[in-house]
This record gives sequence, structure tokens and C-alpha cells, in this order.
Amino acid sequence: MSETLTQINNDVEKESAFVSSILNEAKKVIAGQQSVIEKLLIGILAEGHVLLEGVPGLAKTLSIKTLADITDSSFSRIQFTPDLLPSDIIGTLMYNQAKNDFTPKLGPIFANFILADEINRAPAKVQSALLEAMQERQVTLGDTTYPLKEPFLVLATQNPIDQEGTYVLPEAQVDRFMLKITVSYPKKEDEKIIIERMSGGVIPTVEKLITSDDIIRARNVVKNIYFDEKVKDYVLDIVNATRKPSDYNLQEIENYISYGASPRASISLIKAAKANAFIQGRGFVTPEDIKAIGKDVLRHRIIPSFEAEAENITSDTLVEKIFSQVEVP
Repeated sequence: MSETLTQINNDVEKESAFVSSILNEAKKVIAGQQSVIEKLLIGILAEGHVLLEGVPGLAKTLSIKTLADITDSSFSRIQFTPDLLPSDIIGTLMYNQAKNDFTPKLGPIFANFILADEINRAPAKVQSALLEAMQERQVTLGDTTYPLKEPFLVLATQNPIDQEGTYVLPEAQVDRFMLKITVSYPKKEDEKIIIERMSGGVIPTVEKLITSDDIIRARNVVKNIYFDEKVKDYVLDIVNATRKPSDYNLQEIENYISYGASPRASISLIKAAKANAFIQGRGFVTPEDIKAIGKDVLRHRIIPSFEAEAENITSDTLVEKIFSQVEVP
């Protein structure tokens, strides 16, 4: 076992060398959102999609565009609106009069990084078309199925303030996102840097550091990162505590949770924790990795009750209580 772990550590050390370079390169363009960039990297490495929630102007679009530039990957931005159609995302069959046949016109979903801007502004049929492509990683037009590009990451954004003219994502669809990241306002010193950069004559750019092949190779290393049985049991305890709080001496929050996390939460916690360990340059997962990404994996999978909403108790608060109570191995 020790020889295997040594090999995994060596592979991680070799393949994760680009992580610090990417984070430093991203700083040239983005100030004060280091945590967001790291979590986007976790989504890329763990093959999971990301839901980003924050008010306009917090560099959500710029973050994913910058990562696409650094990794030499293709990028598509889809602005979700009430009149959007599924074919505007996945593509359609066009009649070719010269050939007397239908030819495929592939939609913007055929890129490595997809920005689904304000996903809750499009109706359910459009949301489901995107979410199906996210899950299956393929699109069918007519009788032909087209695989999507690899790596493939969807970053969807939501504005938490303006809810007029929006179509709330059903819980079952939100569950398909591995992470839900909340983006807060930048610190005063970071905002000063943003002003100086963006109000100057030259907008900063980034260099291409790695390729899609590098990401795919890193993903294979992430999959092999060692996950101890005790840490796996810790994940199961955390997820089960969202369903049966009283079993973990959390009776005080039992009435605040309508529905706990699904099995997708356990899978996502494990995958994201492995990616977090990779970013830290380790070939094994610790409970600290689970804690580091726990909120982002669970906040959209715990449904607070009416009682919780009445008392302004959020899913973030519930997750914090669970992590503080469940025994760490």
C-alpha cells in the first residue's frame, strides 16, 4: 500500500505543477476571487459542473473566460432569455437544398467551457436541454448522436436579487451541479486593483499555459487519489446527518430541513475532495478536504423548511452545524 501511495503522490506532484501557475496567471486579470478560481479548477478536474450565484459585476464571466484562455480551451457564452429555444443551445438540422438533405448545425454547447448566463431566465424546456447535455455529455440531432468536447464544463450563473421574469431551477435539476459557489463583493483593496486595471488604456491578458490534453491527464490522476475508508465513512455520516439529524445529536435542526442531500452529494463530495487534494499537491484525501468543499457541494442539496425560512436560517447555516457536530476521523 505504501508503494502505491508513493506512486500516487509522485504522479500528483508531477501533474499538479501547473496549478500554482494557473492561479498566478489568473491574478493578472482577476483580483480578489482566488477561492472562486480554485473551485472552478476543482469542477474541471472532478468533471463536475458549477452553479455560480452572485450579483452582476463580480467577474463571473471573466473568471471562466480567463480559465479558458489559460488552458487553451474553446469557450461559449449563452445568454439565457425567456425567448430562447433548445435548438439555440444544442443546435438543429438545417435543410440543404443543393444536396436535398438535412445537415447538422451544431449549437454553442459544443465547446470546452460553457457559460450559461442567468440560467433561471429561460423556460424549463431550455433548462432541461442544457441539463441533459450536461448529464449525458452528448447531443442527439435527428438520428445521429454527437459527443461533446472534453474537457467539458458548464458554469451557470444566477442573480440572487432580481427574481422578476425568472424560472426557478427545480431541485432535481440543481442537484446535477457538483458545486454551488456564492460570490461576494471584493475587498476594498482588491476593488482598487480592479479599478486601476479596468479603467486603464490596456486590458490585461493571460498566456496559454496548458492544453486540454493536460487537463484530461490530470483528471486521470485525480481519479486515482487515495481515499481512506474512514474518510469515506465521514462523508457518509455528513450526508446522512442532512437526512436524519437526530441520529447525530442534531435534534435542534431537524425541523429546519425538509429534504436532505441525495446520493449525488456523497459522490460529489468524494470527487471534489480528490480534486482539492490534487490542487494541494497531495495523493490522498483528508477530512480537511471534505470540509474545504463541503458547503459548495451541500448548500444547494439541503432544502430548508418553511420554519427555517421564517427564522432566516439558511442551508449554509445548517451545513455549518452538521460539520461542527459530526465526529471527524
